[in-house]
Amino acid sequence: MNTFRLILLPLILVSGVSLRAEPASGSAPIHLKADIVYKTTAEKDLHLDLFYPATELVGAYPLVVYTHGGGWAAGSKNKAQGRSKIAQTVRGLTEAGFCVAAVQYRLCKNGDTSIRDCVTDAMDAVRYLAKHGEALHLDSTRVFSYGDSAGGQLAQMLLLTQPDDFPGDAELAGQRFTMLGGVSWYGPCDFEKTELFNHDGRAKFRDRFGARVLKSGTPPADKLRLYREVSPVNYLRKESPPLLMIQGDGDTTIPVHHAYYMQKKAKACAAPVEIFIIKNAGHNWRKADGSTPIDPSVDDIIQRSVDFLATELRRSKALK
Repeated sequence: MNTFRLILLPLILVSGVSLRAEPASGSAPIHLKADIVYKTTAEKDLHLDLFYPATELVGAYPLVVYTHGGGWAAGSKNKAQGRSKIAQTVRGLTEAGFCVAAVQYRLCKNGDTSIRDCVTDAMDAVRYLAKHGEALHLDSTRVFSYGDSAGGQLAQMLLLTQPDDFPGDAELAGQRFTMLGGVSWYGPCDFEKTELFNHDGRAKFRDRFGARVLKSGTPPADKLRLYREVSPVNYLRKESPPLLMIQGDGDTTIPVHHAYYMQKKAKACAAPVEIFIIKNAGHNWRKADGSTPIDPSVDDIIQRSVDFLATELRRSKALK
């Protein structure tokens, strides 16, 4: 059953559903459907929020699925609210005519949850939105992905895999949707090549995320398969939807090596991958050295992200 949390007033009633208007300085309001339960796991209910363009809900909106960062072990879909860089991007997307879904997924905290589970949850969120597209005014033939850091990897996985991959909730099985484009902010593309995480080529580099790829007690014989299974680079193909990877050249958490490697592998199979490298930028678009401004600016990064998805949306319309 869907539940809706009211955070701020005033409320607007559309088709009997409570929505809130989220004000922002100098911008039109965003209509938010909050805390919709899309899946129930053994641990807890999982929720998503829907941010609609500031119009009456008429017809079916193209959908951007946002997956948050936090190393697959922390973070929240609530990054899409407020005045964060993510929230600014969400606002830009709604102003471009998209509905944005901010997705909660299980976190890798106790050894019983792995990155594969995070991928499965994100996939199930899209399946839920496809299943209920008519009621939620969403167009499941025009779906896009966007995420930061760990969420960038999830955004890549949503974009590059097929709707039946990573099966999860049986009630959501068989749902069809079409991915048209995606944006990854400083998300990794390959776990097998652990050297991609070694930003300065140091000796005896430790595999930082292996414990989140593998669950406790995973047999050693399964390690390579599981690493490859959640590495977006392995799903590239000529027919892949377009992907924009934006990475900072001073990022020590998810080094820029990932963007260059994804570009190399994409060229080998003629997959449509663009990279946009930000000078002097660390993780989360921090100043890599603490003082030199990043170039281009965060505002430029946000605009490039919105423009990329809007361009792919227009391209899809032109092909119809």
